[in-house]
Amino acid sequence: MDDLLQLGKQVLASQPFSALVGAELTALSPGQVELTISITPQLKQQHGFVHGGVISYAADNALTFAGGSILGPAVVTSEYKINYLRPAMGTALIARATVIYSSKTQAVCRGEVFVVGEGKEDLCAVSQGTIARIGRSSEDQA
Repeated sequence: MDDLLQLGKQVLASQPFSALVGAELTALSPGQVELTISITPQLKQQHGFVHGGVISYAADNALTFAGGSILGPAVVTSEYKINYLRPAMGTALIARATVIYSSKTQAVCRGEVFVVGEGKEDLCAVSQGTIARIGRSSEDQA
């Protein structure tokens, strides 16, 4: 399991946008992931809330890492939906996602984004998406 987390951290480190927002992969096991982002002033919008794009990024990347933990690292998001539930104000975002169905070429995943503040987590967004494997393996070509 530690090998999967280390691979995931290498993949995350290779994503320039993930580095820009300061994302950190804090847990990764087959079908499950946790991604954390410390909230900095640069990630907020004009009302002091975490920008919706940052929350959306966290949801999308968590879904993709969850799917990739089953399908392999060559994956992309083919679609996803997000519902914002409350403004995010606090010290960190935590995005968690789980695979709810997978085949050889795609995984359907469900996710939640929490904001951490005052020693507790509050749910601020929920998401669902389909993660697709890219490229063709020798199995697919048969």
